[in-house]
Formats: sequence, structure tokens, C-alpha cells
Amino acid sequence: MKKTYKIEVDCANCANLMEDAAKKTEGVKDCTVSFMTLKMKVEFEENADVDAVMKEVYKNCKKVENDCEIYL
Repeated sequence: MKKTYKIEVDCANCANLMEDAAKKTEGVKDCTVSFMTLKMKVEFEENADVDAVMKEVYKNCKKVENDCEIYL
């Protein structure tokens, strides 16, 4: 399953940090973060609890970029 989320991030480097943090989250198969469109596209592992996984993605992204936002 793939979902797209609106995000807020200050710079392209921060977007890359968010992307890396999301990719390392359990339940995420792949992730792409676009600074230009301010969107995060997440592909989830099969049978993943999307809401629970995105809460972890949000926590992990906040660790690397504390002023980012993901609109769940």
C-alpha cells in the first residue's frame, strides 16, 4: 500500500534526513520526500498497521529534524 502525506520542512537537506529516517522505520518498504512539493510518499510493508507505522515515522523524523511536520 502507498500513501502520500503533506509535510512542512525548511530545506532540501532536512527533507533528505526525514526520508532516511522514514526508510529506517519498521513497516516502511520505501519512502520518498519531496522538498519542492512538500509531500512524503510512503510505501508500506504488506499487512503493516499504517497508522501505527506513521506514528513511528513521525517520531523518527522529529529526532532528525525537530521542526518538521507530517500531516497524518
